[in-house]
Amino acid sequence: MDNFLDAQRENVFNEVAVMIYVFDVESQDNQRDLDYFRLCVESIAARSPDAKVFCLVHKMDLVPEEEKDQVFREKTSHIRSAGHAVELECFKTSIWDETLYKAWSTIVCSLVPNRKLLSSRLSDFCDFCGADEIVLFERATFLVIAHATLKQHDDVHRFEKISNIVKQFKLSCNKSRTNFHSLQLQSANLTALVDEFTQFTCVMLITSDSTVQPAASWCNVQNARDHFESVLEGQLGTWAIAP
Repeated sequence: MDNFLDAQRENVFNEVAVMIYVFDVESQDNQRDLDYFRLCVESIAARSPDAKVFCLVHKMDLVPEEEKDQVFREKTSHIRSAGHAVELECFKTSIWDETLYKAWSTIVCSLVPNRKLLSSRLSDFCDFCGADEIVLFERATFLVIAHATLKQHDDVHRFEKISNIVKQFKLSCNKSRTNFHSLQLQSANLTALVDEFTQFTCVMLITSDSTVQPAASWCNVQNARDHFESVLEGQLGTWAIAP
């Protein structure tokens, strides 16, 4: 860390888009951690003033359940005091639950240009397709980039679960020396389509309306690709919806 803050400061902190700083909740030297963080924040503020700063208070699974909120509040307060030179967002995370996935999804979303426009166009697309929900995932990690929900679901962790299922399926495909491109699941109550979408994303479309044919949904996904590629690149376009 000293090397980064001294000899390599010019290279490390110039033109930074995002800084992610991880705090170990069980650290034996909290003051040193905060001092290093403060120096990093000062370097970011001086050399990359537009950078976004995220802090993970990690290994929260090691904190007793009844103490987690209090410990996180105290850690966050100390972090904000040390990092007062920039705006920052803190997350409590653990590898054993959905918190780490949610934090990384939020961080990835912060890097997406035209987020409001993207969400708006996804909502329109969801409505046009007669879908309950459409979710846009980053292709490599299957982190959620954006989603549109027209029919509410009770499971607030469904994205994390779906991501894990698809990643396991992709691993199975790799072991069989095949590549994952798309997936269709159908039951008496719904149809789920997962397909490669833009250059860096996959899309999932959930439909419970039995009158909506999967072939029409596939067609709409195909027709919408160029439009959403343009939206993600910051340019506007149009798409055609299958009847």
